[in-house]
Amino acid sequence: MDVSWEDFGWERLALGVGRRRLPGWDATVGVVVGADAVLLYDTGSTLREGAEVRAQVQALLGGRRVTHIALSHPHFDHVLGTAAFAGAEVYGAVGLDALLRRERDAIRADAVRHGVAADEAAEAADLLVAPHHPVCGEWTLELGGRQVLLANVGPGHSGHDLALLVPGEPEVVFCGDLVEESGEPQAGRDAITARWPAALDRLLDLGGEDAVYVPGHGAAVDAAFVRAQRDELAARFGVS
Repeated sequence: MDVSWEDFGWERLALGVGRRRLPGWDATVGVVVGADAVLLYDTGSTLREGAEVRAQVQALLGGRRVTHIALSHPHFDHVLGTAAFAGAEVYGAVGLDALLRRERDAIRADAVRHGVAADEAAEAADLLVAPHHPVCGEWTLELGGRQVLLANVGPGHSGHDLALLVPGEPEVVFCGDLVEESGEPQAGRDAITARWPAALDRLLDLGGEDAVYVPGHGAAVDAAFVRAQRDELAARFGVS
């Protein structure tokens, strides 16, 4: 199951677990490999970027395809590549499906505002894939020889934040943009700031003290970093 992640620009986090920091916005995509299924966490900012990730995963895994996708939250740099993975079962926090349909034009405009070419943003928005499976609370996925846990830990950075726990040695928690390492956490118009610190508490409950925490942007961190960022956000937003 283990592969040479670094040869393809990916970072190996644990056995059968890796991630890539995409160019442009330094957004993370993660992959978890089971005997029967391959789960991708987030899909990039364009169909071209999604197709590149798809090709890399297939090369890493001897031609195996992504079968499951978990979307961390609805921002363009995490969801606009999803249509590049035909046939994959897509999971998101409850309500994300309706939001992506309703806010398609706003997501496209946000991508263009941040530098995505207008034609690429329009194409990805036209083909934007809404989740097939809404996660309310927690959802255990069986990938064949390993189980992973999708956890609706938000709202916080957005109204629809979905984390991924991969048990193992070490445990790995994909946090989405609830945690950021490469810069200060960004609070846009859809952030639920009063509940963001509590979402980080739930992440820490999921992973515990010894887990590797993977931010939506930046290098992997430990529990102490997440706890410190939780306290900084609480002070910034005036919540306990």
